[in-house]
Amino acid sequence: MTIYFSNKTHRPIRRAVFLSVLAASILNFTIFPVQADNDAEPQIKRGEKIYNRFCSALCHKKNMEGQANWRKRKPDGKLPAPPHDETGHTWHHADALLFGIIKQGLVPPFAPPNYKSDMPAWGGTLSDSDIHAVIAYIKSRWPKETRKIQAEINAEALQRQR
Repeated sequence: MTIYFSNKTHRPIRRAVFLSVLAASILNFTIFPVQADNDAEPQIKRGEKIYNRFCSALCHKKNMEGQANWRKRKPDGKLPAPPHDETGHTWHHADALLFGIIKQGLVPPFAPPNYKSDMPAWGGTLSDSDIHAVIAYIKSRWPKETRKIQAEINAEALQRQR
C-alpha cells in the first residue's frame, strides 16, 4: 500500500503519521460510517452551501486555498487553516477521520494530545448529514487522480476494520 502526501507531487508520508491517521480512521469507522459521495449532485450542492457558510467564510477560504502560510505555526503555536483543495493534505485522510475532525474538532483521537488548533467542533451546529455533505463537496473539487487515491485510502481503512 502506498499513501501519498504533497501538493502536486505524490511523496510517501512518514510511517508514524500514517499509522496514527490510520488508527484514528479505523477507530472511527464504526462510529462514523462513510457516507460522503462526491458524485451525488444534491449532496454536493448542499455541502457547498454549508461549506461556504461555515468553512470558507471563517478559515478555509472560498476556493479551498486555506490561510496563508498554512504550514508555518503562528506565534500562539497553532497552524493556520490548511487548504482543502488538492494542494493540501485533506485528501490523504479517510472520510471517517475527516468526519471526526469536523464533528469533534482537532482533538484526540484526531490529533495528538495537547495539540493546539483553531479548528472548532461543528457537531453542535451541523448534523451528521451536513458533515457528510461538506466532505462530499470538498472531494468533488479534487482532480480525478486525487479522488482515486483518496478512495483507495477509504477502502484500505475499511478493509483493516474488518
